Amino acid sequence: MMTTGNSAVLTRSEIWSTQLKEVLQDELNAQGWVNWLSEFPDGDQFTIPSIGESTIRDYTEDTDVVFDALDTGEFTFTISEYLSSGHYITEKARQDLFYAAQLEAKFVPSQARALAEKIETDVLALCAGGASGGQTAGATNAINGAEHRFIGSGTNETMAVADFAKALFALKKANIPQSNLVAIVDPSVEYEMNTLTNLVNVSNNPRWEGVIEGGIGNGMTFTKNIFGFDVYVSNYLPTANENIGTPTTAAGKANCFFSAASSEIMPFMGAMRQMPKVDGGFDYKKQREEYVTTARYGLKVYRPENLVCVLTDTDQV
Repeated sequence: MMTTGNSAVLTRSEIWSTQLKEVLQDELNAQGWVNWLSEFPDGDQFTIPSIGESTIRDYTEDTDVVFDALDTGEFTFTISEYLSSGHYITEKARQDLFYAAQLEAKFVPSQARALAEKIETDVLALCAGGASGGQTAGATNAINGAEHRFIGSGTNETMAVADFAKALFALKKANIPQSNLVAIVDPSVEYEMNTLTNLVNVSNNPRWEGVIEGGIGNGMTFTKNIFGFDVYVSNYLPTANENIGTPTTAAGKANCFFSAASSEIMPFMGAMRQMPKVDGGFDYKKQREEYVTTARYGLKVYRPENLVCVLTDTDQV
């Protein structure tokens, strides 16, 4: 008679799935908000000349007119990033691994995703202050008297609805078109918006206006437009711990606001010297199949007047 006791050697102590568990991935949007150069055929540095506005002077009859030169300058852009991602699988592993085919099929998609995440991070890093960004850290970066970098006015340096209005004011003062307004915020900002008193207090908002039912966000996008801004949530915003005036951020992120009305006014400029390219082949010396993805590109803030950064703490959730 066979029992579990005398047939233990015939029982598998562990059952393995035929599927591989993959890491959950969020949406990537930042590449769509970059003015990608197309007229950059060679070299690694690109220069765009710029001109200012004309000057108006008072004129006195029968006197010489004063002639003024237009202010000129130049915007210099450099291809600075040369990235690679590589994987290999040995011939022996191909023969012995049960998951070999599934694993090998994931190499190239995984490399493409890693590169896309790096570009996403690099684009949003332009919202940081200092050398890596287009603004000066710890300063208001005022343009036409309106602050383009400030700390959230909510409790404990969180985001308040009024900060959206202040960002809109800054863009208007800089003569930025008020169409296709975009705000990219940290998930902690979505939490702050979801828990505003006038939304969650039943006595003040008995119908909840549909916000409590599903929240203010759906995936990585707000379902509600705030002062004209379409709001997107991102986990890739740069860290920004600064003192601007009295408040200081201790666990801060730089949330960015801008207009995406056209490619010409996009705050970010980029160029792909080499689009992501996949190379591969069998290395007979090492007896392994290799897969490599490489890319070259550069990124820079092109229109600082079309970039407002609101710094908020993320540790209040």
